[in-house]
Amino acid sequence: MTEHMTPPTTSSDDARWAPGTHVLWRYKENAGERVHICRPVTVAQDTDELLAVWMAPGTECVKPVLADGTPVHHEPLATRYTKPRALCRDRWFGTGVLKLARPAEPWSVWLFWDPGWQFKNWYVNLEEPRARWAGGIDSEDHFLDISVRPDRSWRWHDEDEFAQAQRAGLMGAGKAEEVRAAGRAAIDVIHAWGAPFSDNWQQWRPDPEWGIPPLPDDWDRTPAHVTS
Repeated sequence: MTEHMTPPTTSSDDARWAPGTHVLWRYKENAGERVHICRPVTVAQDTDELLAVWMAPGTECVKPVLADGTPVHHEPLATRYTKPRALCRDRWFGTGVLKLARPAEPWSVWLFWDPGWQFKNWYVNLEEPRARWAGGIDSEDHFLDISVRPDRSWRWHDEDEFAQAQRAGLMGAGKAEEVRAAGRAAIDVIHAWGAPFSDNWQQWRPDPEWGIPPLPDDWDRTPAHVTS
């Protein structure tokens, strides 16, 4: 751990983070090993059933851009995943995001609010089950996502990027089918209105004393020990 990070409070049995602990929520690049997304977050809850973290407005993050600094989503889809990339630091603007992740599930659920804490929607981010290490968690984004509105209606997102990632060789056919199956499983949870949708997290609020966790200089460090 660096001096910029809050050391996790753990016990000899479960190595859980106490509420208020600062950790990193990271994604490695697709078809590679480099970390290309890093977001400092504050732990709201960490149990055997659920990890809940808060990304505050204004948090300094790391994200990929094209080599010339152009935002990735400004590049036409046909060349979006083949042009050289770089990493840059930027801040998360707008309202904060609450991220919920259950162990071994191939997705996390994010909650978004409009200004004034008007709940906007849930967002199911399909991803690799998260690997946990002393300073945070690591995953790999799977392109395809699902949004869920307060009236429980839902829809797929980024199906065009999901298809293009396969054409660009970032995901094989077998893995793509696994991701689709994970999406269908998430939709089953939505239809049944299971956890975490039924858990009233939209009424949750962060501790006003938490502040904004800093982005450490060694945000891309290789974890010494990883557990699933």
